[in-house]
Amino acid sequence: MASCKSSIALNLTDRVGSSHPPRVSGEIHFIGKFYFGRFCRNVAMIKSSKDTRYAIDSVVTHDGVKFPCWALPDLTSFRHNVGEDAYEKLDVIGIDEAQFFEDLYDFCCKSADNDGKTVILSGLDGDYLRRSFGSVLDIIPLADTVTKLTARCEVCGKKAFFTFRKTAATQTELIGGADLYMPVCRQHYVNGQTVVETSRIVLESTSVHHQTTQLSCLEAATAAAAAVLQSQ
Repeated sequence: MASCKSSIALNLTDRVGSSHPPRVSGEIHFIGKFYFGRFCRNVAMIKSSKDTRYAIDSVVTHDGVKFPCWALPDLTSFRHNVGEDAYEKLDVIGIDEAQFFEDLYDFCCKSADNDGKTVILSGLDGDYLRRSFGSVLDIIPLADTVTKLTARCEVCGKKAFFTFRKTAATQTELIGGADLYMPVCRQHYVNGQTVVETSRIVLESTSVHHQTTQLSCLEAATAAAAAVLQSQ
């Protein structure tokens, strides 16, 4: 896939630190989500090949807006895949779902510091348990600008800083949308997690020993917690 002439317009307002030394070459920007604009520069977008929810070769917003991209298992292979000539012509490299790339830090350093690219990445800084997710937080000291975006709590409409997982699955990487996750404020995150954790403790302390039965019960409890939150 060839890179395309387009751009990403970002509200990069929150700066790390009070002053910045002169830039030697490239730039790194970190933002919660991509927002597409109209100025033209030579841009290539990368997303994780793990994310196949909407399209394999496109980044797709929840509103259905598509932007062509490279779906890759890692960032190191990007330069080889795009080709040397095309890579040299790039002004901007966009990275979506940055938390899924283990080589994120090294790629951003090389692309910005050595190759003079503007790197704009979007990703989650924390998982559903509010723990650091991937290497995203490691990028903040490298960044020229950082913007943290929030959603609206699905329960009360206040700013949502956290994500409540509506399933009992415990793996960190579980790709999904509104079917699996809901944005919530601090109060409703704590309320939901309390219901789930209480259900887990009760199941573990009772005679329900069969793993499949425990899991189905916990799934039901988690779904019930999500339903209660959404009905408030």
